[in-house]
Order: sequence, then C-alpha cells, then structure tokens
Amino acid sequence: MSDFWGQIFNFSDYGELLVLVHNSIIAGAILGVVGGLVGPFVMTRDLAFAVHGVSELSFAGASAALLLGVNVVTGSIAGSLLAALLIGVLGTRARERNSIIAVLMPFGLGLGILFLALYKGRSANKFGLLTGQIVSVDDPQLLMLVIISLIVIAGLVFVWRPLSFASVDPDVARAKGLPVTTLSIVFMILLGLATAVSIQIVGALLVLSLLVTPAAAAMRVTASPLLTPLLSVLFAVTSVVGGILLALGGGLPISPYVTTISFLIYVVCRIIGSRKTTRRQVTA
Repeated sequence: MSDFWGQIFNFSDYGELLVLVHNSIIAGAILGVVGGLVGPFVMTRDLAFAVHGVSELSFAGASAALLLGVNVVTGSIAGSLLAALLIGVLGTRARERNSIIAVLMPFGLGLGILFLALYKGRSANKFGLLTGQIVSVDDPQLLMLVIISLIVIAGLVFVWRPLSFASVDPDVARAKGLPVTTLSIVFMILLGLATAVSIQIVGALLVLSLLVTPAAAAMRVTASPLLTPLLSVLFAVTSVVGGILLALGGGLPISPYVTTISFLIYVVCRIIGSRKTTRRQVTA
C-alpha cells in the first residue's frame, strides 16, 4: 500500500522536477482562464455534450498530425474547427445538434485510434493525446497556445453581451434583431479553439473537466453573471495548475489529478448550493 501511495504522491527531488514543467504551469494557468470563461456559456447553452464531440474530432486531427509528423496543435485545431462548424451550422436545434454530435463522436474517436495504431513513434505520445502530458510544452508550443488563447478571450469579450442574451433567451434575442445563428457559430468556433489547446494539457478524453466542471461548480453557488465566470476561472486554474503540481510528484498522467481536483470542487460547491437552497426554503 505504501508503494501505491508513493507512486501517486512522491515529492523527492521535487524542486529539480519543478523546473521541467515551468511552461506547462504557465500553459495550465492560461487554459484555466480560457476554460473558465468559456464554461459558463457551455452550461447556459447546454453544450456539454458538444464539448465531448468537438474533443473527439480534435483528437482525430491531433492523431493525424502526429502520424504525418506535423504540428500536433495545428492538427488538433483543424479537427476542432471542423467539428465546431458542423455542429454550429447543422445543429441549430438541440435535437439535431445532439444527433450530429452522436454521429461525430464515434467517427472522430475511430479515426484517432486508426491514426495512433499506424503511428510507430513513442507510445507516450499516443497516450498523451488521450490523457494529457505535463512535460510536453516547449517554447514554440507555449507561444502558439498563448496566441490562440488570446484570440478566444478577445472573441469572447467582443461578443459577451449579445452572446449572453442569446444564450439565456434565443427567441427574444432573435426578436430583438440579434444574429442568433451567427453568434452560435462564432461561439462554436471559439469553443473549438479552446478545446484544441486544452487537449495538449489534459487530453482528449477528459477535456470536460476543464471546460464544463468548473463552470458547473460555480453555477451551483451563484447565479451572478459577474461572479459565475470569475469563480469558474478560479476553479479551472486551481484544477489544472494543482493537477500539474501533484502529477509531477508521481510522474503519472496529469488527467487523474486534474479531474479529481475539479470533481472535489464541484462536490463542495454542490453541498454549499444545496444548503443555501434549504435555508431559503426554510426562511420562506
């Protein structure tokens, strides 16, 4: 049993190892900000299932890039944008959207597995696309991640108010003259970019822990349109950076640590939210 815990939490030579993940910590913090800002819109627009669909095609694009020897992030972005555009253009209604996602998910996952099976390089590269890596972000990758993240954040800031309106009540927003369909497509593109850069750190299978769970936790404790994204960002950054720091000690994939921290935050927020609801009912 001690060997088991020693493998999961091993902090010998931690200072020397910490230098190796300097870029990953910065990348994780940036992705936490992006995921925290995107997440509330994902929840409000009921797109949690869509995140998974986009991540599967993003995984397929990254796997194809790995097989062809080109930049993995570029392949991941190509797959994400393709999925986002298909969902945004064809899935105007929830039922249609879910059907399209259900078709895209196995297709993307099947392609990704095929490309990884054909890839003859290091097995760690294959595994990292699915579960994330902590010592994989070099300076050029970090620069690309920063640029893409800034594009996503700038895009969100630009459409924040109309997108918020269209997300809460699309029918009224359409009646007011807002381009609801265009806003939906723009958001799906931003979501695709956020998913693509997140896969590099947390992996394709567990990207929901970054783009959905922090926002879901924040919305359990507050309904404030200002406080929700702030808490979502705080929870996402804590999950990713904390997961990186813990994973470094055990030398294991980052994803179990990130998902566990994210899940525990959600559980705590759910308990707090339930108690607040009970107090309001008793007061009433």
